[in-house]
Amino acid sequence: MLSAASRGVHLLGWKSYDAGQQGLAQRYYLQSYALAVESGITGHDGFIMRTMAMQGLKLHRPEHCQGLAETGLNRAKGKVDNATMALFRVVHAHTLAKSWQRRAAVVEADRARELLAADKGDETPFWALAWGPPAASVYSRSAKVHETLGDFSAAAGQYARAAAARPATTYARIVSLDLVAGAEMQLKRGRIEEACETWNRAIDHMDGVQSTRIRKAVKNMRKDLARFRARGVRCAAELDERALDFLGR
Repeated sequence: MLSAASRGVHLLGWKSYDAGQQGLAQRYYLQSYALAVESGITGHDGFIMRTMAMQGLKLHRPEHCQGLAETGLNRAKGKVDNATMALFRVVHAHTLAKSWQRRAAVVEADRARELLAADKGDETPFWALAWGPPAASVYSRSAKVHETLGDFSAAAGQYARAAAARPATTYARIVSLDLVAGAEMQLKRGRIEEACETWNRAIDHMDGVQSTRIRKAVKNMRKDLARFRARGVRCAAELDERALDFLGR
């Protein structure tokens, strides 16, 4: 019951995070952590630490994230299934990338994907399924590792894998965000047509999704497209029209 309560409070934290209320999200995560500790369920407390590390990375405050990720990983090591362990390792990889430990970050991200490949089909605990299928979460976070290290080609590939690994009807918001991130990587490589195609696919999944992060992503997309619209690039102009419609003009 305590573990289930922790999962519910974790969801409240995640909803607050998605709404841009970061202080409130952190308070919920701390409450979720306390409940997970009290539950005594192996690995659950470490998973909340993983979430707090992810939030710190998103807010560009990496100074304590590596410690959080490492502690969470160590609490779960050898005590959870391979897919869950992969979730711990890939966030640890991201914290290593943020501290510019390039080789260690790549090795750890590779290790996370190897754990997925070695998964024996053991049951993944419900609290580790907060973002859907573990494989999709590992691919998405691997993409962020490569993005941080400047390998935009590898990042685009991993974002595409992440989007394809989630049921779009159930996880429309996350699929959209992965596609948006993938398009940004394509744009960084100078591939505007590919980026527009991927952005269009992202918008296809946004219908009915209420999310501050989604609206922010679409607004940022419009900023990225501005210089291409000015040059008369047709796909950029057409995509901008879709974005305006989505935002309600």
